[in-house]
Amino acid sequence: MSRMQGEFNCCQRVRSVRLVCRQTTSSALKGAIQLGIGYTVGNLSSKPERDVLMQDFYVVESIFFPSEGSNLTPAHHYPDFRFKTYAPVAFRYFRELFGIRPDDYLYSLCNEPLIELSNPGASGSIFYLTRDDEFILKTVMHKEAEFLQKLLPGYYMNLNQNPRTLLPKFFGLYCVQSGGKNIRIVVMNNVLPRIVRMHLKFDLKGSTCKRRASKKEREKSKPTFKDLDFMQDVQDGLLLDVDTYNALVKTLQRDCLVLESFKIMDYSLLLGVHNLDQAEREQQMEGSQSSSDEKRPAAQRALYSTAMESIQGGAACGGSIDTEDTMGGIPAVSGKGERLLLFIGIIDILQSYRLIKKLEHTWKALVHDGDTVSVHRPNFYADRFFRFMSSTILRLQVIKSNFEEEKKTMLSELLDSTQF
Repeated sequence: MSRMQGEFNCCQRVRSVRLVCRQTTSSALKGAIQLGIGYTVGNLSSKPERDVLMQDFYVVESIFFPSEGSNLTPAHHYPDFRFKTYAPVAFRYFRELFGIRPDDYLYSLCNEPLIELSNPGASGSIFYLTRDDEFILKTVMHKEAEFLQKLLPGYYMNLNQNPRTLLPKFFGLYCVQSGGKNIRIVVMNNVLPRIVRMHLKFDLKGSTCKRRASKKEREKSKPTFKDLDFMQDVQDGLLLDVDTYNALVKTLQRDCLVLESFKIMDYSLLLGVHNLDQAEREQQMEGSQSSSDEKRPAAQRALYSTAMESIQGGAACGGSIDTEDTMGGIPAVSGKGERLLLFIGIIDILQSYRLIKKLEHTWKALVHDGDTVSVHRPNFYADRFFRFMSSTILRLQVIKSNFEEEKKTMLSELLDSTQF
């Protein structure tokens, strides 16, 4: 396959995802998702809990929702559709592992209309957010859904060994079939809560080849910047105290090893930066009302979904930041000394190193430096990703102790006295 053919096929797949989703109106799709999840989760909760068996990862349950209703399903005003649930027992275990009870899951996903988000990437996916900020729903291509199904047993084992991770937390995989079309949806944790104002947002891969936000992206009210933008605009990196840095780096290192073992690549670190000092200045200008409004919903967020809870070791927050005001973010400091909160998660992991990626890397390596391109071998990609995040993005905050200052003063006085 030539590079041109590969890119054409990729573009066709992206356009196909967009077209299928648009042909099924947004309100009908959201309604079908909520009806389907409401039925399947409610039905599963009535069954006794048990250990997850190997065959549970391959179970697909299907239920038909005619618009006039049936003995099992309610009447609705959407077109007839079939709703499929993948590995329901396995995903129930994942939800329980992160403290999500069935009634909480149903309340978040089905109690109020889902919010459609503008597409932050070029994947062609449609994103929905629950009103309480807890969950992101993303439409995925057939190959991505298929890959997630194959990934589930290993994912299960990894979560059992280490629930503290920056990897995506998958809570459900579903498919809506309507009008001869299949729309697959995955439910995940929400990395960037809407209730917290993100002053900066980055999609980072550890690559420098064409990794700069486009002019069109920069013109957005809330742009997503890339690796070269970070290196240019945040040259000092994000400074963390020793405990927090070690905890975050340890988690990143372990997650990279897991991704490498599954031969996954082309993932990104989604990074949101909330500047506490800038937020205080903004609140003084806008009035104090927004401050109290912001903190109330933030306290309701479940701990399993926060960045701080996802890192290893239970790192303590920096002394200058009240732990009640971190809103689940990881405390950091800018090169200018401004107090920051970081919201971090690894995203887009449903890419395995298939032939098309090998061909894409080979072509790009001929044109550019092979070590700088985004698409690469899984082991090289993981190593480069980790080194970039742990040295360029995240850095140790050097704090001069009083003892060091006193020692310098004494040395200076001693030198002055010897001059006479």
